[in-house]
Amino acid sequence: MAPATSSLVLRRATLGLLLLLLLGLAYLVLRPFLASVAWAVILGVGSWPLFERLRKRLHGHGGAAALLMTLAMALAFMLPVLWLGVLLRNELAHALAEAGARLSAGPLQLPESLARLPVLGGMLQDLLRELSNVDMTARLRSTPWSARAAEQAFALLGGAGRNAAKFGFALLTLFFVYRDGERGLRQAQAVYRHLLGPRVDAYLQAAADMTRAVLWGLLATALVQGLFAGLGYWWAGLPAPVLLAAVTALFALAPFGTPLVWMPAVLWLFAQGHVGAGVGLLLWGLLVVSWVDNLVRPLVISGSTRAPFMLVVFGVLGGLAAFGLVGMFLGPVVLAVLLAVWREWLEESRLDRAAEGVEPAPRAAPHAAPRGGAGPRDDAS
Repeated sequence: MAPATSSLVLRRATLGLLLLLLLGLAYLVLRPFLASVAWAVILGVGSWPLFERLRKRLHGHGGAAALLMTLAMALAFMLPVLWLGVLLRNELAHALAEAGARLSAGPLQLPESLARLPVLGGMLQDLLRELSNVDMTARLRSTPWSARAAEQAFALLGGAGRNAAKFGFALLTLFFVYRDGERGLRQAQAVYRHLLGPRVDAYLQAAADMTRAVLWGLLATALVQGLFAGLGYWWAGLPAPVLLAAVTALFALAPFGTPLVWMPAVLWLFAQGHVGAGVGLLLWGLLVVSWVDNLVRPLVISGSTRAPFMLVVFGVLGGLAAFGLVGMFLGPVVLAVLLAVWREWLEESRLDRAAEGVEPAPRAAPHAAPRGGAGPRDDAS
């Protein structure tokens, strides 16, 4: 090997090691903010069409449009929280007083028709007995329990403070995503095109389309689940059905989160002796509210991106298991990019066989990207 060649290889290896070291150090520095940055990018990509419309109305003033969009996103998150706080202030005290009075009246008993059910009746009765036993009532009134409750309340406030700080960093990052997002995307495209060629445009478009579809599908499904659950609470005669519906919609942002709200409501109805209402709410929650989560969300996402239904299901659930809440977006995005790569390879294979005369050239499908180009928008699905 010539001295010049060996010197070039050594220099490139040194630069590669230096780059890896810098990337590792950058990860350590940015790790506390990665979740905030991820959420800012998700919100920015999901709401980008709205930002573009606002910027056009402001005659191209990107900074003003970014500021207004950031404020709008902050209000979109804060106003529901404040509304829930007002509802909780008005309803929670009444609900706790009613629950305390019911627990003080004696152990909760299931109706005979339910207590005689095999397995399920015994499990429900044991749960109610544990909730209403004398020891628990005494603990609720004791000073040590109050001290522990205060400690837990302070811990909850501390967690809320950390989440509020993360939310603040996410909003700050979101402003710069709006203002400088296009310039950052052009720089990323330049780097990725150098590495992967022009096909990278289809991959980035697939990631953007899937992110928007998951975001809007998530919000739409949560609102629909809250609406249907609220109808069930109102029909069952539960107090504060609007509050319960809002809490259900909040829990619906996580997959399979709604049973954490309507199942305790069902148990409460059983404990009060309202067997018909409890059974009706149980069936409503199982057959309607939960199936909205299991079917509507993947259908909305797959319909918006033309991705296979099961691919979206696996992406949402697998991403949630692998990366936490942000994985609901990362999982489908990863699979969407993989699907775009797979479709492009299939199309290139068909074109290669057609060029060799093995089979006639197929007519370009609506979702297929032309060879060497980014392809139409549908290919990003």
